[in-house]
Amino acid sequence: MKQFFKNDNEFVCENCGKLVSKLNYTTRDHCPYCLYSKHVDINPGDRANNCKGLLKPIGIEKYKDTYKILYKCEKCHELHKNVIANDDDMDMIIEISKNNS
Repeated sequence: MKQFFKNDNEFVCENCGKLVSKLNYTTRDHCPYCLYSKHVDINPGDRANNCKGLLKPIGIEKYKDTYKILYKCEKCHELHKNVIANDDDMDMIIEISKNNS
């Protein structure tokens, strides 16, 4: 089982340039505006991955009673998943989910 490190900090999104505030209930791991993430974790919140590539959202999958964003790293091409956050842009979630079909 993956170890979880709470690491909830604000940051500037490297894809869209918007300031992303803390999530305040778990680790913030992607931009709620464009849904991009950064390949910084080995275990959630540890910030121990040396890749540092941008994680492009490529799809959505059902996960328990919520959804996960599917990512592909633009640098190393590794696939990754993050649970959606309560403030994510739902129009972007819907748009990305169209990639599933």
